[in-house]
Amino acid sequence: MNNYAFTRNYSIDTIVKNDSINQKYKLLLSKITYEATDTTAISPKDKLIRLYNNAKITYGDMEITSGIILVDYEKNEIYAGRIKDSLGEYTQLPIFKQGQDEIRPDSLKFNMDTKKAIIFNSRTEEAGLNIISDKTKKENDSVYFMNRAKFTTSADIDNPEYYFLLRKAKVIPGKKIITGPTNMYIADVPTPIGLPFAYFPISNKRSSGIIFPSFGEQNSRGYFIQNGGYYLPINDNLDLTLLGDYYTNGSYGFRLENTYFYRYKFRGNLSFRFENLIRSERGFPDYSKSSIYNLRWSHSQDSKSNPNSRFSASVNLGSSKYYQQSVNQMNAANFLNNSLSSSVSYSKTFPGEPQVNISLSATHSQNTNTQTINMTLPTFQGSISRIYPFAPKGGSKRGIIQNINFQYNGRAENRIITTEDALFGPRMFENAKSGMKHSIPLSTNFKLLKYLSFTTSANYEEVWTQNTIKYNDYNLETNTAELDTIRQIGTFRQYNLGVSLGTTIYGTVNFGEDKKIQSIRHTVRPSVSYSNRPSFEQYYDTYIADADGNTKEYTRYQNSLFGVPGRNIANNMSISLGNNFEAKVRDKDTTATEAKKVIYCLLYTSPSPRDS
Repeated sequence: MNNYAFTRNYSIDTIVKNDSINQKYKLLLSKITYEATDTTAISPKDKLIRLYNNAKITYGDMEITSGIILVDYEKNEIYAGRIKDSLGEYTQLPIFKQGQDEIRPDSLKFNMDTKKAIIFNSRTEEAGLNIISDKTKKENDSVYFMNRAKFTTSADIDNPEYYFLLRKAKVIPGKKIITGPTNMYIADVPTPIGLPFAYFPISNKRSSGIIFPSFGEQNSRGYFIQNGGYYLPINDNLDLTLLGDYYTNGSYGFRLENTYFYRYKFRGNLSFRFENLIRSERGFPDYSKSSIYNLRWSHSQDSKSNPNSRFSASVNLGSSKYYQQSVNQMNAANFLNNSLSSSVSYSKTFPGEPQVNISLSATHSQNTNTQTINMTLPTFQGSISRIYPFAPKGGSKRGIIQNINFQYNGRAENRIITTEDALFGPRMFENAKSGMKHSIPLSTNFKLLKYLSFTTSANYEEVWTQNTIKYNDYNLETNTAELDTIRQIGTFRQYNLGVSLGTTIYGTVNFGEDKKIQSIRHTVRPSVSYSNRPSFEQYYDTYIADADGNTKEYTRYQNSLFGVPGRNIANNMSISLGNNFEAKVRDKDTTATEAKKVIYCLLYTSPSPRDS
């Protein structure tokens, strides 16, 4: 890399001429750096610097890379152009960069004093729009004048499928393009579509504006316009889109779409769609009128914003026949969709000892064929981590008392099964089921006779139900045993106990480090366990089921979301024997510093007896 600073009073000639007139010389404002792969030549006589092959020159915020570059340090001008390869093809086209702007021409001339430039056959991109210009004049950092420019969104910038020919244009990068006479070309063929002048906004920032609709015609609804409306960026974190449809037979629809985000915290979008559909016209036999809707919401949270709490949402709720009956062309891709589902959840963790976790969630699933809706509004879950109430604050826990520990787990649900016509109405909650389950496991362990590990445990459960049931005795008049629903909170409790005893026996045989099998270790873990769950028959009743006086047993909690109390005594005993063989084997890799360990496990467990 060479560095060279040019000034107008730079002199290389050996002959100095004295002039009685004092000349005023301009100084360059920045340092020039340049480099090239093949040639870097300075000609004092012509006052030129020649750079050839992968040439690069930097002046302030301006950077030019090209096949060949000439620097005239008397005029303070830079010339850049292409070079030919061995096949005679032009390569290494100039790339002119200044700030965030980039232009790729065939050749250019740049004046370092005025910062003006003449650019030939340039290619540039502005906000996703490609611009090709025969001749471009860079007036300053913010204004470009173009002659016979092609304006297109085609990916193939050299052979665009279509373009607008701008005979004269003024370009303000990042803001707008103002043109004179403009014509549309398709495959280089001019069309009659033209404008005497045009204005194209090219701002990288969001801006409000009209959304142009699409047009069409349907036999049953007439002529229509679809998806026309207005876009409104409310602020940097929030925007709103309003779209509408209209049909000449009176049908209409509208959509409200919203996008929001907060950097490094959350983002989401909300959409509501409604269509009032009229088929045919009033008075005709095929006349019909209906309305459909769809609500969509998605929300996601950046996990780094708050590690101890999280909120997420994915909602798709609406009319079962929305995608099948919608006439908006944007919904055609979802025509075969036969299910809608939603999920909204919030969870929070309270760190510390003990740690507390809570979560709330709501779900929705909808079969669009049967119009059956299943909902949970809401589901609550809470838990408290393991607590040792008698353990010392520091040091290890010893003995049966210090090792006593318990946890808490709770779950509450409100489950609803309904239909679309009863959604959000009073009938929606008639068959709702609610309940809550509490679970507290308790355990402790200690050493028995120094080598035996003894563990005892208990689990307590309590279930709350919103309703209970009661069977009435057989009624001769109605010829049935009627079932009554008692709308009051019911509670049942149950528990189980368990103990286990185990130990560990092991032995090791060493064969020597020079052997292929250096040593074998055998570990035996025998254990025996017993558990008991008593009968909770106090929660069971009987009723006369038929005219013969036969009775049946039932529990009033049989509709509980969390099961029913155990009717029978359960005694379980199991014996297990675990064998673990570990062998140290010399590694086949001669560079290994340690032997390879091989493990083989064998476990035997006795079958458990049935409930009594």
